[in-house]
Amino acid sequence: MNEEIQFVLDNAKEQMEKAVNHLEAELVKVRAGKASPTMLEGVMVDYYGSKAPLNQVANVNTADARTLVVQPWEKSMLTPIEKAIQAANLGLNPQNDGVIIRILVPALTEERRKDLVKKAKSEAENAKVSLRTLRKDANEALKKLQKDGMPEDEVKEGEGKVQVLTDTYVAKCDKHLEVKEKEIMTV
Repeated sequence: MNEEIQFVLDNAKEQMEKAVNHLEAELVKVRAGKASPTMLEGVMVDYYGSKAPLNQVANVNTADARTLVVQPWEKSMLTPIEKAIQAANLGLNPQNDGVIIRILVPALTEERRKDLVKKAKSEAENAKVSLRTLRKDANEALKKLQKDGMPEDEVKEGEGKVQVLTDTYVAKCDKHLEVKEKEIMTV
C-alpha cells in the first residue's frame, strides 16, 4: 500500500482513538449512583482571585460508596470550595464541618437514571458523529490523492479500510454505551 494512503489511514485511526477516549472520559462523569472523585472533576474554585480546578486546591476521595470527602490543603479554602461545588449545579449538597467537606451522594431515582441514560446516549451519539466526520475527512484526503495521480483502485482500497476503521470505532462506542447503561440502570 502506498505511503500517502497509509498516512491518511494512520491519521484517521489516531483521531478516531481520541474520539473514543473522549467518550470514555465523558461517560465516567455520568454518575451511576456511586460516589466517585471524578464527579467533581469540572468544579472550578475561586483561589485567591483566579479559578483553579478543585483537585489543585484539595484532596478528593471517597469515604464509602455514597460519600465524597474533600480535604482542602488550606483551611481558608473550605468556604470557596463549598460554594464552587454548589455553583457547579451537580445536584450535590456539600456539608462543611470546619475541617473537611462531606458530600452525600443521593440514591438515584428511576427518572434520574433514565435521564442519565439519555445523557450517556447523547455522548455516544456525539462520538459517532465525530467518527463519521473523521471518515468523511479521510475519504476526501484519499480523493485528493487520486486527483494528484494516485491509481483509483488503491484509493478505493483505502476508502474500504477507512470504512472498516469507522465501523470498528463505532462498535467500541456502542460497547462503552452498553456497559454504562447497564451500570446506570443497576439498582
